[in-house]
Amino acid sequence: MTTTEWFTDIALLLVVFRQLREGRLDLKSFLIPLGIVAFVASSYLDTIPTGGNDLLLIGALTGVGAALGVAGGLYTRIRAVDEHLLIKAGAVSAVLWVLGMGARMGFQLWVEHGGADDVGRFSVTHHITGDEAWVAAFVLMALTEVVTRLATIFVRSRRVRPVPGAGVAMPAAPVLHRSV
Repeated sequence: MTTTEWFTDIALLLVVFRQLREGRLDLKSFLIPLGIVAFVASSYLDTIPTGGNDLLLIGALTGVGAALGVAGGLYTRIRAVDEHLLIKAGAVSAVLWVLGMGARMGFQLWVEHGGADDVGRFSVTHHITGDEAWVAAFVLMALTEVVTRLATIFVRSRRVRPVPGAGVAMPAAPVLHRSV
């Protein structure tokens, strides 16, 4: 892994660790993680291979990213205090985030330190055309995880109305699940 890859992966992990401490939900809460994944996508996503079973691999990992992102967003607490929305990632949200980001990092380290032959054999057996398919799958998994997590938080934040002077949140609509 290059220094840039280490910094990018660590920055994505720190996004949620920063939210373990409650803070305001503001534009930065959305722009920083989106900026990081936009940088990663522009740096590593040259093409989306469509040969063999490449799209199946890409779709499967993108689906995993979406599931992790939505679940992470659901397990992030959003509450209103006065006229501000506050956000705090719960333990489940942090574990899911680390699981997704860590799995990608671990896979990359494994491939670079002895696992490349295994991945090559798997790719041949399952008709995956090459490295570009794996790169696209993991980049789109990360991008999807970030976007779906943020989208889930955004939608949930719209259901919380700040009550001026009350210091508590009033649901804008009936809540079907309980936030952590």
